[in-house]
Amino acid sequence: MAQQDPDITAAIQSSGELTLEGAAAKAKEELDKLMHVTLDIAVTGESGAGKSSFVNAIRGLSDNDDGAAPTGVTETTMEPIMYPHPTMPNVRVWDLPGIGTQNFKAKQYIKDVKFNTYDFFIIISSERFKENDIMLAKEIKKNKKKFYFVRSKIDNDVRSEMKTKGVSEQEVLLKIREDCEKNLVDFQDCKVFLISSLEINKYDFQLLEETLEKDLPATKRYALIQAWPVCSKEVFKRKVETFQKSIWALAFLSAGVAVIPIPGMSSAFDGSVMVAFFTCCYHAFGLDDASLERLSKKTGKDLKPLRKSKFVSALKDDVSLPVRISALAAVEYVSSLIPGVGSVAAAGLSFGTTKMMLNKGLNEIVETAREIMKEAGLEC
Repeated sequence: MAQQDPDITAAIQSSGELTLEGAAAKAKEELDKLMHVTLDIAVTGESGAGKSSFVNAIRGLSDNDDGAAPTGVTETTMEPIMYPHPTMPNVRVWDLPGIGTQNFKAKQYIKDVKFNTYDFFIIISSERFKENDIMLAKEIKKNKKKFYFVRSKIDNDVRSEMKTKGVSEQEVLLKIREDCEKNLVDFQDCKVFLISSLEINKYDFQLLEETLEKDLPATKRYALIQAWPVCSKEVFKRKVETFQKSIWALAFLSAGVAVIPIPGMSSAFDGSVMVAFFTCCYHAFGLDDASLERLSKKTGKDLKPLRKSKFVSALKDDVSLPVRISALAAVEYVSSLIPGVGSVAAAGLSFGTTKMMLNKGLNEIVETAREIMKEAGLEC
């Protein structure tokens, strides 16, 4: 029996599968999870509870940024309003109509807002959760979808209570949590997340992301992690790990290791996959102009000069352009900008070489993002 090509053997081993066909199927599935899966998040609650600010916060926007959901306006429609993520349009956050009306009917409400559109629901209140919140949660549960209670505007409560009563922040948070849980006796297994949409690096914002990530099916997790704003060292780390886990699949698909015919697989090198991966990473870490401008506005610091890596700067200038001319030329260009890679034409486009390029390119993006976050006051 002829010995299998070492490159193919390495690719199969990286996939955890036993055959080339199995590895190919898994690689395509991994690519779909990373780049094509949609995620629809429903945000509901009474008018004035901070729904719109929360819709903005989980998309990495402030209330006055371009594309932000308008805040402080009276709701006049019973139609859900969809707000796409600024750099990941496949992630959509829906601002649902308020539920504070006196004749609220939960069953009719979920029908009116097209219940099956959403992957999960966030129920927001800026006070104690009320009867309508509870009725809606029961109806969502009956229809077998996930929901999460978010107590908003926590920063206001903390400042007010500490100033007027002289208590500590932890005492205020404990009291609010206990008050919320008293009103949710039918949902003792449901945690209440205490959140400030203006201070996403504090309180339970990170815990909410961790919980959503754990509860979502594997196919949806990647979309959540990529889209979630970097609010802590832990979120940054999970973004890095998510991209690292996908590298074997992208190397498999890029390097064209499927030298035997497999339906839907090309045996030619596909540079567009590699470029798409780097572009995806670039946006997920907030290195695009719009994201850096928003962060600069928040911090009062000019952060764009820190995007000094030639490789990262090339992503800004639409690296996809050379792909339309020649995939190999595009990757030769990209690889020449990654420190420690050099000419791929000389090295050969093997699975191992492609995997190495993807790792080095990701590291270059991560280190640039880490430097920017540090300057912005967030250690990652």
